[in-house]
Amino acid sequence: MRIFRNMGFSSFSVSSLVEEEESRYVETWEDNEEYRDSCDMSSKVSTVCQGGRWEQVLDILELIDKGNVRADTNIYARLLQGCVNRKALEEGRLVHSHIINSGFNSNLFLLNSIVNMYAKCGSMEDARQVFDGMRKRDMVTWTALVSGYAQNQHGEEALELFPLMLRAGMKPNEFTFSSVLRACASLLTLEQGKQVHADAIKSGLELHVFVGSALVDMYAKGRNLQDAHSLFHKMPERNVVSWNALIAGYTQNNNGEEALKLYSQMQGIGMKPSAFTFSSILRACASLAVMEQGKWVHGHTIKIGCKLDVFVGNALVDMYGKCGCIEDARQVFDRLPRRDVVSWNAMITVCAQHGHGKEAVRLFENMQLAGIKPNRVTILCVLSACSHAGLVNEGRFYFDSMNSKHGIAPTADHYACMVDLLSRAGHFNEAEDLINRMPIEPTAGIWGALLGACRVHGNMDVGKRAAECLFELEPHDAGPRVLLSNIYAAAGRWDDAAKVRKMMKESGVKKEPGCSWVEIENTVHTFVVNDRSHPLTERIYAMLKDLNGKMKEAGYVIGENSAVLAVERKDTFSYHSERIALAFALISMPTGAAIRIKKNLRVCSDCHSAVKFISKIVGREIVVRDTNRFHHFKEGVCSCGDYW
Repeated sequence: MRIFRNMGFSSFSVSSLVEEEESRYVETWEDNEEYRDSCDMSSKVSTVCQGGRWEQVLDILELIDKGNVRADTNIYARLLQGCVNRKALEEGRLVHSHIINSGFNSNLFLLNSIVNMYAKCGSMEDARQVFDGMRKRDMVTWTALVSGYAQNQHGEEALELFPLMLRAGMKPNEFTFSSVLRACASLLTLEQGKQVHADAIKSGLELHVFVGSALVDMYAKGRNLQDAHSLFHKMPERNVVSWNALIAGYTQNNNGEEALKLYSQMQGIGMKPSAFTFSSILRACASLAVMEQGKWVHGHTIKIGCKLDVFVGNALVDMYGKCGCIEDARQVFDRLPRRDVVSWNAMITVCAQHGHGKEAVRLFENMQLAGIKPNRVTILCVLSACSHAGLVNEGRFYFDSMNSKHGIAPTADHYACMVDLLSRAGHFNEAEDLINRMPIEPTAGIWGALLGACRVHGNMDVGKRAAECLFELEPHDAGPRVLLSNIYAAAGRWDDAAKVRKMMKESGVKKEPGCSWVEIENTVHTFVVNDRSHPLTERIYAMLKDLNGKMKEAGYVIGENSAVLAVERKDTFSYHSERIALAFALISMPTGAAIRIKKNLRVCSDCHSAVKFISKIVGREIVVRDTNRFHHFKEGVCSCGDYW
């Protein structure tokens, strides 16, 4: 084995070491006495570990055995750190074994390093075994094990260890507190987290940047954004982790607006975002469907040189997909240098939401050919795609084979997708039979899928049974009552429809008001039914009047859907929120530009018909995203094929 000539560690950067290691080797470890000095040797070990010649590390152990190198704690510590850096568990076990047989088996510093090595390499069983065998432990020992449990998704063990550590007379430091708090965050145990918070206050470490960031993360994941926000602003020092914790908290709690505001503040103080920052803020853009702001964030990732890894790439695919830009989503997906299961799931979901069922199925098959094992989310995405596209046979096949082929047991969500698929295709007997044969109790989602299909097909008998089950499971949800009322109305059962509406009124159950929004030049404009609050109201309603006249000439008859007529006057249809948003977009956007509208409820049948007419009249592509899917209207046709 050869070494580098004159490679003093202190005078070399990592990059220069990599270049140097490509040079010719001119001396051997055994022949050069300079490298027998253990102090100098530890420096060379560090250089080798960082420089990439990992095979030399194992040779060092052999040289120690031969007596050519005198071992000390520095050499072993650097070897263990090299194992940590490379996640080299097997090599770490060899170093551990060597330490035991070398007379350093009771050295606290090295034993702590061994516990840390096993924890960082993911072998908590080995870490605990070393910990339990130690006669003496200090705070570093306890913190290494607690951190290891927290980082390896063993939050329960981390929380069990914390009180034992306190009883042993140990005083937690900032690393201990941050690890225990992250365990609380992962388990969503807010009450335990508050107790740890109290201990941190007593220790005077509450506002330390590590502890404060972990507290913000814990409260945010526990849906206590008020305390998370308060702690964040009390911290005298914040790093990118602190900002990420609060931004992610707002995003995860469906408060994308606040996440975007915080991101803007972060940029204002010159804090450089990380890949995690971009991932969180892109998901905020996706939830709000604000494409222009999402594009700006994408551009920022390029500007600062953030690599297109799976972390950022997956978020970009999701953002473009949820903003209605399936082409851009696919372009990002195709450019990913590496794709994991989340990447494939994201792209399959995009295809499902946009009604490209066959493409989603092709992606699923390609995913398996690429050697990526599907998970339960993947199967859910594929079943959803089949449901949106009416691919009944394909859906049956993937559902029936998910356990036998992939070892994935169906959950309530998978059953709900299958019930939706079958009942939307009119196979109500098969759908009800599936519900009766399920090994789990039917959930509101399952009955809701059946009821939704009954509205589409006007199946009053099955719809009534499904609605009654939903009334029991979710007595305060107005949705099932509105659907049942519409089913009765479509069948001409006006008295029954009126009774359902009366029951809603008496019980205080209110229908969620519909609202639609459209993004124009980075500003989101939101509208509700009959909305007259916008500064451009006069122009908006003039456009609506003009469109109504042209649609009537083209053969459109307002309010043909008798189910809606049961509860609304004809003249209200023209002023549904999505139509107002569309009229505003037409007077605000350049001629020919695609229009993208988002709605918080399912688009009604009458508005669906109206937008088809409008897309042909104005000669534009109009994309409407509702709670179920995307509708791409162009030249009088919708991408859903009126199947939604």
